[in-house]
Amino acid sequence: QVQLVQSGGGLVAAGGALRLSCAASEQTASSIIMGWFRQAPGKDREFVAAIGGKYGRLKYADSVKGRFTISRDNAEKSVNLVMNSLKPEDTAIYYCAARDGTVVFDIASRYEYWGQGTQVTVSS
Repeated sequence: QVQLVQSGGGLVAAGGALRLSCAASEQTASSIIMGWFRQAPGKDREFVAAIGGKYGRLKYADSVKGRFTISRDNAEKSVNLVMNSLKPEDTAIYYCAARDGTVVFDIASRYEYWGQGTQVTVSS
C-alpha cells in the first residue's frame, strides 16, 4: 500500500509561483504513474498533470500548459509540481495521486492512491 504525503502550497498573489511536493511512503515502481488533481469549492475534482513510467511520459491539462511543470525523482520517491504565473482560478485543494500501470490517465477514478490534499489560494 503506497501512502502519499504532500507538502507545499499556501497563499500567493496572482502572477506568483508555488511548489507542491508529494513523497511516497515506499519505493514506487518505475512504471507507477504519479499526478496531481485539484478541486475547487463546488466543483468536481479535475486533472492537472501526470508523469508516468520509466520514460517519464507527461500529460497536462490545457488550463495549466505552459505554466505548470511536473517532475519526478525516482530516487527520492517524490513528484513535484511547480506552478508559475498563477491565476485566481487556480485556487483549489490540490491532491497528489498515484496508480499502478503504464498508462497516463487524466481521470481521477483511475488513480488508486491519494495524498491528503493541500490548499492553494491565489489572490487577485
